[in-house]
Amino acid sequence: MIRRHNTVWLLALLLAGFTTFTQAADVYVTLEEAPRTVFPEADKFERKDVKSGKEFQRRIKELIGRSKPSIWEPFYITFIARKNDKVIGYAVVCEEIGKHRPITFITAVTPEGKVKDVAVMMYREAYGGEVRYHGFTKQFRDKGLQDPITARRDIRNISGATLSTRAMARGVRKALAVIQLAYLNEEEEKP
Repeated sequence: MIRRHNTVWLLALLLAGFTTFTQAADVYVTLEEAPRTVFPEADKFERKDVKSGKEFQRRIKELIGRSKPSIWEPFYITFIARKNDKVIGYAVVCEEIGKHRPITFITAVTPEGKVKDVAVMMYREAYGGEVRYHGFTKQFRDKGLQDPITARRDIRNISGATLSTRAMARGVRKALAVIQLAYLNEEEEKP
């Protein structure tokens, strides 16, 4: 489990944006709202912070293949979603660099390892914010690590938001790998 000061640090990071970036972030979904946004049918959420050390990152890289995430969070805020005490899925908050600044988003994953939903929480670029719209994010539904999840292959590009589109595709692959390693690989020891 992560020490409290690290949790406070990441929460501040998510809510205020990186301090090295001067452009204000557009906040669409807060950390408190995020799990309910992607799992509206859930009646209970359990938050777990998953530490991301070198070994965990190595295992993520193996799972995602050629996709190369641009940000390696020190830990991932994850949620277990339940309805009537039954696990209905998992969610993870991730970040990826768009053109210059990070995009913060939450990805919901089913117990079968498929994307249920994606919601952009914070967007910090001047252009390309269309990646937050449902018409774009719904493309990720039902995709798993066996799918390309690549712009211009199985993810439709947005004119003027090419780098944000690519960032979201990389980020969703990373999110799927985090959930796979943290919750779905029963034969492996959890981080």
